[in-house]
Amino acid sequence: MARVCQVTGKKPLTGNSVSHSNIKTKRRFLPNLQTKRFFFAEEDRWVSLKVSTDALRTINKNGLATVIKELRAKGEKI
Repeated sequence: MARVCQVTGKKPLTGNSVSHSNIKTKRRFLPNLQTKRFFFAEEDRWVSLKVSTDALRTINKNGLATVIKELRAKGEKI
């Protein structure tokens, strides 16, 4: 699954594009994903994560060690 945030699990949503004449066609709303490298001091290495900008705020708030611990508890390989 390509466009999924590793921390929050955000995925693309579907909806309608609505024209001026109110014709509706299907479209996708993609999450704002960034591939970001973090230095994980506990293991003295760099960790690369595909995260949404919302997840970046979560990492800043809770700390990288806490977020990685939760990811490993879910069974994700990091």
